[in-house]
Amino acid sequence: MNIAVIYGGRSGEHEISLVSGAAVARGISKKDSVTLIGITKNGMWYLQDKAEYERIVKDAKASLSIAEKPENLVSIVPGKGKKSFCTANGELEFDVIFPVLHGTYGEDGTIQGLLDMAGIPYVGCGTLASALTMDKEKTKQVLETAGIPVVPYMCMKRIDLNDSSRYDELFQKAIDTLGFPMFVKPCCAGSSNGANRVSNPKELSFYLMEAFSWDDKVIIEKCVSAREIECSVTGNAVSAHPANEAESVKAYIPGEIIPTHEFYDYDAKYNDPNGACLRIPADISTDMIETIRSTAVKAYKALDCSGLSRVDFFIDKESGKLYFNEINTIPGFTPISMFPKMCEKAGLSFEALVNLLTEEAVLRFESRSRLQTTR
Repeated sequence: MNIAVIYGGRSGEHEISLVSGAAVARGISKKDSVTLIGITKNGMWYLQDKAEYERIVKDAKASLSIAEKPENLVSIVPGKGKKSFCTANGELEFDVIFPVLHGTYGEDGTIQGLLDMAGIPYVGCGTLASALTMDKEKTKQVLETAGIPVVPYMCMKRIDLNDSSRYDELFQKAIDTLGFPMFVKPCCAGSSNGANRVSNPKELSFYLMEAFSWDDKVIIEKCVSAREIECSVTGNAVSAHPANEAESVKAYIPGEIIPTHEFYDYDAKYNDPNGACLRIPADISTDMIETIRSTAVKAYKALDCSGLSRVDFFIDKESGKLYFNEINTIPGFTPISMFPKMCEKAGLSFEALVNLLTEEAVLRFESRSRLQTTR
C-alpha cells in the first residue's frame, strides 16, 4: 500500500505530532510505501522529500521536521479519491492516509471531513466521532446518557464571559457546586493545554481567562483525588463485519499514570522524562481491570468511534468509584506514549498495531463506499 503520514498541524500539540508522526512512519511495514506530508503551524501542507523519511528511519530517536519547498506545496481536489492530492509536479496517489495530528485541526473532525469529501480512506475516527470527542462537554453529555459516570462538571461559554451578570452567576455556581480545588480546561484542546488546577476564587478568575484564550467554551470540573487509569481501544463501533478481525472492537490491558507533578500536565507528559511513572498493567484487581475494559468499549461504542482511541478513567482513592475522564481519538504515539505500550503489553507489536489500523481504515472506507448517496 501507499500510505501517507500527515503530521504537524495548526495545534498546540504541533511538536508532539512531529515525534508521534516519526514513530508511526517508522512503524509502517517495509513492504508498504511511505510518503510524508507536513502541515506547518500556519496551516500550509508540504510534501516532504524521501530523504526525510530515510533520516527518521535511520535514527529511532529523531522527530520529523517540515521543509517548506514551494514546489512541494500540496493541494487537494475533492472527489478524486486516491488521486485527490497533488503538487506542482503532478498528482499523488495514496491508498490510505494516516493522520497523526493531535488536537485542533487534526483530531476534531476537520481533516476527517476533508478526507471524506476527497474520497480517500484514513486511519481513525470519522468526522462526527472526531468532532464529538474533541468537545469535553458534549462527550460527557453523551456518556451520561449511556449510563457511564463522569466527574461532576459545568460549562461556561464565551457568551457568558461577555455578559458580566451571567459570568458572575456561573462563577459563583462553580464555587458552590464543585468547591475547591477544581480543574479549569478548554473544552476543545488536548495535552492539558490551557488546563489548570484551581485552589481559590482569584486563581479561578485568572485561569478561566487563560482557558478562554484556547477555546470559546471552558469546562470546570470537580477535583477528585484519584488514580489515573488508561485503556487502549481499537476497532469499528459502527459498521464492523464479524468476519473481519481488524474491525472488531477490542480493549487492551489498562495502564496507570502515576504523576510526579501536581497533576499530569503538558510538562509532565512531554517535557519531563521523569514526569510520570507508567505502570502496565495497572495495579488494580482483576475485576476492576475487566470493568475498565468493558466500560472503555461501552464509551467507544456510544461515541461511534472507529480506528483507535485511548479512553481515560479516574478511580476515586477514597470511594473506589470509577469515573470516565476523557477520550483521545488520536492518542500520542511517542516512544513513551501509553496507547502503543498498552497494546504491546497485550501482544500487539507497534508494527502490527499500525498494520491493523491501516487495514481497518480501508475496510471502513469500503463499507461506507457501498452506501447510497444519490438517487
